[in-house]
Amino acid sequence: MATLIGERHSQAIWRDYLELTKPKVVVLMLITSLVGMFLATRAGVPWTVLVFGNLGIALCAGGAAAVNHVVDRRIDAVMARTHKRPLAEGRVSPAAALTFALVLAVLGQAVLLAFTNALTAWLTLASLLGYAVIYTGFLKRATPQNIVIGGLAGAAPPLLGWTAATGHVSAEPLLLVLIIFAWTPPHFWALAIHRKEEYAKANIPMLPVTHGEHYTKVHILLYTFALLAVSLMPYVIHMSGMLYLICALGLGARFLQWAVVLYRGTRPHAAINTFKYSIYYLFLLFIALLVDHYLLLNL
Repeated sequence: MATLIGERHSQAIWRDYLELTKPKVVVLMLITSLVGMFLATRAGVPWTVLVFGNLGIALCAGGAAAVNHVVDRRIDAVMARTHKRPLAEGRVSPAAALTFALVLAVLGQAVLLAFTNALTAWLTLASLLGYAVIYTGFLKRATPQNIVIGGLAGAAPPLLGWTAATGHVSAEPLLLVLIIFAWTPPHFWALAIHRKEEYAKANIPMLPVTHGEHYTKVHILLYTFALLAVSLMPYVIHMSGMLYLICALGLGARFLQWAVVLYRGTRPHAAINTFKYSIYYLFLLFIALLVDHYLLLNL
């Protein structure tokens, strides 16, 4: 019996530390990083870069997420969505979480330096600091434009994947960054509307709290229009072909439809449904870009 209890305790601790890394968010980031890698070269990505490049990016992203848990632990404790997180419930101490974050970040940097290049390592470090320090530590509590300004750090993975494969920056990965940058506000503001009361209770100046739901819905609609326009740019600059254009138009039109529904307030739970669709949107858009890329290579 004592052994069984010990095993359960160990499993719970392992799951707690995994939760600190926000694995679902990291997986979505890695998908965009992989697309950046594959789009960067026609010759194929070396397996060492493919495996260890994404491992290094994932470790650094997980470290930044763990810092976010530490800084936001008091906020997390009063929000229904996050009150069961490891630090909010006291299952992991802040010191242990920060140590864990530091280990992940150092390992990630070491892996990137060893298997990719210094440019990727430095850009990944800048992204880590942008999210963990500038956004989480300052912007989140300082301005209702926190998501817009801080979104650049979260938009970096396709650029990191590109530089890992090529060792240089060019216009194409910056366009992919711009797509995620434009996607972030309507994605997160939809969730913020759904969780408006909780953000107000936690004293976080999210846009629906400071400017109201109608103002936020207008801006979600405007950013969704901007996102649709930006998402067509890969076709305009001949980075992609007709398949991607069709997918981008279809996915963008559906996103715009949800933004209109949210603006009109004609359906219950429109905010959380818009948020959920936005996740599928980004995933499918980048997959379409990748599939289109390989179809063009085989023509």
